Amino acid sequence: MRMVDLILKKRNGEHLTEEEIHYIIDGYTNKKIPDYQISSFLMAVYFQGMSEEEQLAFTNAMLNSGEKVDLSKIKGVTCDKHSTGGVGDKTSLVVIPLASACGVKMAKMSGRGLGHTGGTLDKLESIPGFKIELSADEFFDQVNAIGLSIIGQTANIAPADKLLYALRDVTGTIESIPLIASSIMSKKIASCADTIVLDVKVGEGAFMKDLKSAETLAKAMVKIGTLAKRKTVATLTDMSEPLGDAVGNAVEIREAIETLKGNGPKDFTELCISFVKEILVLCGICKNDSEAEKMTLEAINNRSGLEKFRQMVKWQHGDERVCDDYELLHISKVTKPVIYHGEPKYVEKLNALDIGEAAMLLGAGRETKEESIDLSVGIVLNKKVGDLVKDNDVLATLYTNNKNIDLAKEKVIEAYKFSEQKVERINKILEIVR
Repeated sequence: MRMVDLILKKRNGEHLTEEEIHYIIDGYTNKKIPDYQISSFLMAVYFQGMSEEEQLAFTNAMLNSGEKVDLSKIKGVTCDKHSTGGVGDKTSLVVIPLASACGVKMAKMSGRGLGHTGGTLDKLESIPGFKIELSADEFFDQVNAIGLSIIGQTANIAPADKLLYALRDVTGTIESIPLIASSIMSKKIASCADTIVLDVKVGEGAFMKDLKSAETLAKAMVKIGTLAKRKTVATLTDMSEPLGDAVGNAVEIREAIETLKGNGPKDFTELCISFVKEILVLCGICKNDSEAEKMTLEAINNRSGLEKFRQMVKWQHGDERVCDDYELLHISKVTKPVIYHGEPKYVEKLNALDIGEAAMLLGAGRETKEESIDLSVGIVLNKKVGDLVKDNDVLATLYTNNKNIDLAKEKVIEAYKFSEQKVERINKILEIVR
């Protein structure tokens, strides 16, 4: 078997066999196939795509390049939730405790965030003492004892994916849907959860900019999960404006806790409830959406979801008092309002990408995984799509440590577009792919 022949085969639109795909992944992981040949192969995939069978084989080859997490030590039905990422996306911080309170074992391994703000791990690290690195036994013991844990992903899970992603990043092949789907699902399947719930973001503040591409990606991932014998569902959610009001790290933890108390922003709360419903039905806890919604609302109203979050923080060595005292989150005390000047109008658009870039200017995000971020800074949106704005109203509040304040303000102002006509609020849930 020669790599050049496989490149030509894929370039010509032919299907590769499982054996051929494993040869490619194994050869690259073991440094027997050079970067320039893999780059050529990736470009061929970019233009020719992959069949469902090829995508599954590609996913399996990547997950078999490293460790799998044996969740059989966890008693009960396990679920893993994944989001493709977006501005203000803190859903895992609410969905995981609520689903756990309803009886699902939520065992989540997460990665670092790149771009506008930190990822779930960075947000959790804004809680003093919170430990994201646990041994396998500590992870299993915690999930068995309290029903949930969120930890950092081990470097030994799907190492081939890490190598390929680095290459895709510099060869113009990031946007290939088969490669994105296989990348995400190799890590999800390697985590060995019984069920997988996917959140595919769509819009200016998301990786997938249009509904058609996002739908294609969602269907590809659900198909891979199903063929791998995992119960899988994907929800396409709007990311044209930020999710919730808070964008940052510590400010998003505060908003997540408030949501678990029943005081969260409406758009964010509704989306979290939708995800928990999907999990409860998929895992067999509830027979239908109606029963699942009732159970989810009960977990918010009786604060059992909040208690699960508190337990997770305590088990992972964090200061659980943050649930009651937000001063412990060390959110920046320096705040700068962004003021609207003009005639009364309605917010017609709020560009999520601009808000994300403004947060990054303040120091809330990173461009490389090694870069440090400021967990104390961020943006809280006072006005969103559909809101009426009057002269001297505050559009948003910047939490800053005096870094790039004027540039961030300009970016926030640029994000807002106004209309004299009343504007309908955005429906966050666009489609569900099962």
